[in-house]
Amino acid sequence: MPVLLPSSRPRGRSHRAGASRASHHAVVIAGGGPTGLMLAAELALADVDVVVVERRADQELVGTRAGGLHARTIEILDQRGIAERFLREGQVTQLAGFAWTRLDIGDLPTRHAYGLALRQSHIERILADWVEELAVPIYRNSEVMGFVQDATGIDVALSGGKTLRASYLVGCDGGRSLVRKRAGIDFAGSDPTLSNLMAEVEMRDEPAWGLRHDAIGFHGLSRAESGRVLVVLTEATLDRTGEPGLCELSDALVAVYGTDFGVQNPAWISRFTDAARQAVSYRRERVLLAGDAAHIHHSVGGQGLNTGVQDAVNLGWKLAQVVRGISPDGLLDTYYVERHPVAARVLRNTMAQIALLRRGEAGLKAARDVVSDLLAMDEPRKRYGAMMSGLDIRYDLGEGHELLGRRMPDLDLIVEGHQQRLFMLLHGAQALLISFGKSGGFDIAPWADRIGTVDANYNGAWELPAIGQVTAPEAVLVRPDGHVAWVGDESQRGLADALTTWFGPPAAV
Repeated sequence: MPVLLPSSRPRGRSHRAGASRASHHAVVIAGGGPTGLMLAAELALADVDVVVVERRADQELVGTRAGGLHARTIEILDQRGIAERFLREGQVTQLAGFAWTRLDIGDLPTRHAYGLALRQSHIERILADWVEELAVPIYRNSEVMGFVQDATGIDVALSGGKTLRASYLVGCDGGRSLVRKRAGIDFAGSDPTLSNLMAEVEMRDEPAWGLRHDAIGFHGLSRAESGRVLVVLTEATLDRTGEPGLCELSDALVAVYGTDFGVQNPAWISRFTDAARQAVSYRRERVLLAGDAAHIHHSVGGQGLNTGVQDAVNLGWKLAQVVRGISPDGLLDTYYVERHPVAARVLRNTMAQIALLRRGEAGLKAARDVVSDLLAMDEPRKRYGAMMSGLDIRYDLGEGHELLGRRMPDLDLIVEGHQQRLFMLLHGAQALLISFGKSGGFDIAPWADRIGTVDANYNGAWELPAIGQVTAPEAVLVRPDGHVAWVGDESQRGLADALTTWFGPPAAV
């Protein structure tokens, strides 16, 4: 049979373990931002009893945070069948850039060769609606205050005196993560070298619209969605810390523009820096970290939210298999092994961009001009465009075919005589063994309840971002996160080992 998807796995909220006990859940997620919501959805798709703890009463955000989605994140949402929800509300644009040099990725081999300009408030609302459809409970107006682990689980203390019992706790609670601190996980990295103010305000006078560089740093005045003025400024000093006020914003405007344009009535004012820090471990026994709780950096390049969502998709299926007893606990260690290098690279390229954007020395301007010239060439543009958009991520799964460890392209397959996009087969967050050769040539009976099998034809070229064309494989094993875990042929050499590594020991048949 050309398409075979496991049907023995229970579906729906009523089947989730522990659903009848309000205080007990398999997984507790601290934080209902984009990372926490995406992780909750991934676990729900795998029928894991998960709950989100969120301090806000709703998904409303104070302030402007992330402003868009990169190509790989859009692909991930497409893998789950929800990309159109975001595309309907955002603006398709060439979003990728390096040190304010725009990188056109329109010729990269992906169905989504672009970014999406969409504010985090809208991204969170759409994700929250999806999580609600998946019947994931959210404890609102509540925060994780502490936890105690033992041999069988973890007790999570919430504000207000409530305690939740869980198998695992995941901290998605931001750069100041209480979960990370209480777990005793070091947050190593560099202290700030610059400070930025961001605000949404009214101005009595016409502002100087646009971006500018000077000896202080980089600055911008633009129109916010509300019709107010969105202000981004580099402060002249690092001496000021804490919550900024209108006087500090006025002083910073005068330092840059010689006037504050009659700034008044701020909707909000925030301060952020270029501190670059990363958790030395993403796990401490039954506690895991994802998103900003695991890594922080400056917002230049717009990679933070995207990296967090991709953390969640890497972790979700692994945690689900451990919770459901399919895979041993050690599978969770691969989350750190795969995702820590990705975030480390984001920190490095962010620090490099900040260095290039400084204008204090003539040599830095010259370096930025040289980099801009290089990125105007096709090969550097494609390479850096793939990096900044997340399309070139490769997990080190050993030597072999160039597909191994990379994201699987969204091919237009022919299945049972009909065209079908590959990403449509991943909507249920399920692993797939796809054979492009002889029909029914693979025996995976011991894993049949965990792996879908598809016999397909594809006659086009196999091309990867920043790599180019690669040899067409005879068969691929695609993980639920869309990355290729095995490439082989009908000899099945290495297939059983890959299945055991990623999807647990074989069942008796």
